Amino acid sequence: MNNVFRAKRTRAKIHGTAERPRLSVHISNQHITAQIINDDKSTTLAYATTVGSKLAGTKIKKAAAIGKEIAEKAKKAKIKTVVFDRGAKLYAGRLSALADAARKEGLEF
Repeated sequence: MNNVFRAKRTRAKIHGTAERPRLSVHISNQHITAQIINDDKSTTLAYATTVGSKLAGTKIKKAAAIGKEIAEKAKKAKIKTVVFDRGAKLYAGRLSALADAARKEGLEF
């Protein structure tokens, strides 16, 4: 239940626009999903996930691969800066690996 409150508290402060969309990350026990969202138009601009992919390695390596992939898709969509939405997750482990990989590819947040 506390995770729901943490996610609401985080999202209350974050809003993605056309100039600076929101990078929303969802991490389950098995998979990682990242979306770049324009909240003004309620559209997803870029999307990357481990669901259905053939990525091998640890969960942290998979998170880093998703971070790299979402940053590359953001470049193709001409997005340079985003607002990072971690949801209910604490900034550690897979979440920080994803963020570091995205920053390494040139995405700013």
